[in-house]
Amino acid sequence: MNVQAFTRGPSSALLLVNFALERGLSPTRLLAGCAVSLEVLQDPNTLLLAAQELRLVSNLLQLLGHPPGLGYEVGARYHFSTYGLFGYGLISSATPADALNLALRFLPLTYAFASIDYRLERDLGVLVFGAPPVADPQMAGFLLERDMAAAAVLMKEIVGEDFSLARLTRRAAPPADRAASDVSRVLGRVPEYRAAQDSLAFDRRFLDRALPQANPLTVAMCEQLCRQLLERRQAHQSTAALVRQHLEALPAGRVADLPDMARLARTSVRTLKRRLQEEGTSYRQVLAEQRGARALELLGNRALSLTRIAEELGFSDLSSFSQSFKRWFGVAPSAYRRGPPG
Repeated sequence: MNVQAFTRGPSSALLLVNFALERGLSPTRLLAGCAVSLEVLQDPNTLLLAAQELRLVSNLLQLLGHPPGLGYEVGARYHFSTYGLFGYGLISSATPADALNLALRFLPLTYAFASIDYRLERDLGVLVFGAPPVADPQMAGFLLERDMAAAAVLMKEIVGEDFSLARLTRRAAPPADRAASDVSRVLGRVPEYRAAQDSLAFDRRFLDRALPQANPLTVAMCEQLCRQLLERRQAHQSTAALVRQHLEALPAGRVADLPDMARLARTSVRTLKRRLQEEGTSYRQVLAEQRGARALELLGNRALSLTRIAEELGFSDLSSFSQSFKRWFGVAPSAYRRGPPG
C-alpha cells in the first residue's frame, strides 16, 4: 500500500510546526512552499497531500541544520490522541494483538511514510520498517526515525507502562556524534547498527494481555468509520500529478532523474514512461513545467539573486538556468524580472 496515494489530516503537520515554533523558527519560513497556512492547519477538517507534509519536513530539517536523532525526538510526540478516532479505536481493542492488526490494516491513517510489516521470530514480535520512498537520504532517515519512535510510543500507550523493547536494529551506521542522538532515551534501547533490517522487537506475550479500556462497540464503530475515511482520502491522481507531488517534495537544489522518479513512484522506468505517454506527456515535460513554475515563484522574491535561484532549481550554473528559462518562456530570467520596458 502506497501511503503517499492518500491525503492526510493536519495533526502530524501541526505537530511538526509546534515542534519548530518551540525552537524559535519562523512559521513563514517553515511553511514556505507548502501551500498551506498555520490557520488552515488548525482546522481539523483540512486534508493535506503527502507532498505538503514532506515539504514541511524538508524545511524543518534545513532550518535546524539536520541534527542527528531529530526524528526520534519528534516521533516521541506522536501519542494515540494524535491519530484522532483511529487512535481511540486502537486503545479500545480487546488485546494489543487486535490493536496491531487494526493499525497495519489502516496504515495510511498513522501518518507513517515508512512501510511497516509484522512478523514472528521465536518468542519475539518484530515490526520491520521499510525505507520511506523519498529521494533525499537525510529526509528518509528522519522519517524512518520518526516512524519507529512513534510506533514504539504507540505500543507503550496501548500495552502499558511495562512495555519495553527487547531489540532495536538499524541498517544505518552508528552516528558520528552519539551524544547528539536520543535513541536510547526515547526508545529505551541502544540500537544494533549495520543490521539486516530496521526493526523493533518485543516479547510477543505483550500482545496477548487484555486491555482495560476494551470496548467492542467502539472498535466496530471506529473500523467502519476508518474504512470510509480511507476510501475518501485515497487521492485518485494521474501519474503526472503523482510525479509533480514527488518533485514538489524534493529539497531545494535536488533534481530527480527518470530512474529516481520511478523508484519514488514504486514502479519501473518503462511503466512510468508508458503511463505518462498515455496521459499525453513525458517526464521531461513534467519536470520542465514544475521547474518553470518554481522559477517564476522564486523570481518574485527580489532578495534572491539569479545565481541562488539557479542553485535552488538544481542547475549547475546560472548560464544553464538562463538557457532553460528562455526556452520555457522566450525571455531571459533577468529580463522577466525587470518586467516590460516603460
